[in-house]
Amino acid sequence: MSNAQYYLRNARRGYSVGNGVLLDPNTESQPRSQPIDQYGSLTMGMTAENIAEKYNISRQEQDEFACESQVKTNSAILNGTFKDEIMPVPIVSRKQTTLFEVDEHPRLTSMEELAKLKAVFKKDGTVTAGNASGRNDGAALLLLAEEEKAKQLGLKPMARIVSQAAAGVSPAYMGLGPVPATQLALKRAGLTVGDIGLIELNEAFAAQSLGVIQELGLNKEIVNVNGGAIALGHPIGCSGARILVTLVHEMKRRNVRYGLATLCIAGGLGTSTVVELI
Repeated sequence: MSNAQYYLRNARRGYSVGNGVLLDPNTESQPRSQPIDQYGSLTMGMTAENIAEKYNISRQEQDEFACESQVKTNSAILNGTFKDEIMPVPIVSRKQTTLFEVDEHPRLTSMEELAKLKAVFKKDGTVTAGNASGRNDGAALLLLAEEEKAKQLGLKPMARIVSQAAAGVSPAYMGLGPVPATQLALKRAGLTVGDIGLIELNEAFAAQSLGVIQELGLNKEIVNVNGGAIALGHPIGCSGARILVTLVHEMKRRNVRYGLATLCIAGGLGTSTVVELI
């Protein structure tokens, strides 16, 4: 996200008078992810506040979820859980070459520390920097192939895609997009929530995640078992692939047959993928 190019609005038509201001897509694009003439300008944080209000999700519940995400991620890093899925990147400088192989964003915290943070998006709100995902750079790679092609190339796949779905909700509650997307993906797969043994739900916000968990009736014990985006960060455009990579590796460790990766998208969309371990 740090490489996102700044842009000028209405520059093609030129400016006869006045200023052309450089705009940052990281902050300017998200509020316009939906037709603003119909829905207005919506920050992602305010959509999380809307969900917290809709489901009566308290600040404490959000902070507890965020704290648990940090604890689980910290434990996973210390135990080397992510080593199988991380490709180390050499960073070359004049003095030395450093191997970058541990995520930078995780920050072990406590309920006491989280309670000190102020609401960011709304006076007397509940969404803070501590119970929201970070703004991060990241990269993830998926190798997809038809079964016959994989056999021709001598490749042994880790999992197969059983079904995929995308569905939408009101942009004002965009974080609930995974709900209809998951329901549709499960229907296409001929499965129920109870058939899923492991779930990666992108943690855009604690309130959003808790709303999805509540609406779908998910078992928290199998959701984001190694923490999520609140701890690891949310590199927009990469997170979908990242959670799928993490999901499949954890399914392999636990010998889980079916897994679900799902996330919300600014504007009200959600996307879900059901995979089966091979």
